[in-house]
Amino acid sequence: MTVPCGTEIYNLDNSQIAARGLIYTDTELNNALAGSVAENAFDDRGTDALESLMSSLPETDFEHREIKRIISVKREPESWRVGEALAESYLTAHRNCTFPWPNIRDQKKESSSLPGTDLVGFQIITDRDNRFAFGEVKTSDQKQYPPSVMYGRHGLKQQLEDLCDSVDTRDSLVIYLGHRTLGSTWKPQFQNAAKRYLSNHKDFSIFGVMVRDVKPHEDDLRARADKLGSSCTAEMYIELLAIYLPIDSIATLGSRLAAIRKEGDE
Repeated sequence: MTVPCGTEIYNLDNSQIAARGLIYTDTELNNALAGSVAENAFDDRGTDALESLMSSLPETDFEHREIKRIISVKREPESWRVGEALAESYLTAHRNCTFPWPNIRDQKKESSSLPGTDLVGFQIITDRDNRFAFGEVKTSDQKQYPPSVMYGRHGLKQQLEDLCDSVDTRDSLVIYLGHRTLGSTWKPQFQNAAKRYLSNHKDFSIFGVMVRDVKPHEDDLRARADKLGSSCTAEMYIELLAIYLPIDSIATLGSRLAAIRKEGDE
């Protein structure tokens, strides 16, 4: 099931960047959670690949059960992880993006939040061309506009400015993805995007996504749209999105997603 596009509630686009707010109904949120959001939050692709890799190892029923135990998800996801999965699903479905290596695969400890850019992948420009896409996601149930996750050393403001202004930051992400490309099916995509980036290191896409559960308000994005628009070059594509979920729904996102997944497995 494709993640719903939602209803656009405001548009702060300027000549340099796109900045929009959209709302989800409760039904649309349920549809999203039951589809690709769950697949991303639980990394179904990675789990299936790992199970296939290990399937030839067991010789007893006990060993088969042990494989299931090791690779199965043991907890409901945190709300911020569901928000990140929602943003990934939305950009994949509606902005021609793909993020082939989920952050969850780099965890060495359950429930840890890894530093660095949340989404690293590609945006398809034409059938034969794509470029690197970098995304930062913040999920907040605060009532203020914008929420505190916008500010600070690890806030959305600073993260987007780093992606926009710092060649070293972007180069590190290209190397990060390159290491994970070896032996992958998406090697041609990486090579294509890398060739484009090598020709012009300002040719890339940036997405800043906030997931909220308050009434929509333009102040969530207005200042960032103005600031980033003034520093954006013609080669860059920058888009800010505020996705507004039903009021006070963020606190229950993890349990809601786990319940939908359990129901689907029965």
